[in-house]
Amino acid sequence: QVQLVESGGGLVQAGGSLTLSCAASGSIFRINTMDWYRQAPGKERELVAGISSGGSTNYADSVKGRFTISRDNAKNTVYLQLNSLKPEDTAVYWCSGDISRSYYYSKVYRGQGTQVTVSS
Repeated sequence: QVQLVESGGGLVQAGGSLTLSCAASGSIFRINTMDWYRQAPGKERELVAGISSGGSTNYADSVKGRFTISRDNAKNTVYLQLNSLKPEDTAVYWCSGDISRSYYYSKVYRGQGTQVTVSS
């Protein structure tokens, strides 16, 4: 089985920074695309950022220039650096990964999420 575990959330003042981590463990052959999502109460899920196996990245317009996604393939870990945080960034953040347990088969896994709260 494969598990994704996020860490790094917390309470921060507006303008502050946080670094979220998502560590994958288990029977992993290859980690393909990794994404970070978020959802605030009463709002729809939002794809915040994604990174391909080759390192190509994409971001939601709402976080461009403030958030940075990166990955450490040796550690099976993806990071999300959150800078210049705003109260509207308050949400539960979780990672999702397309992970192969064999050469021919992959599946999307997601973590439990971590709360990010930005105070004004």
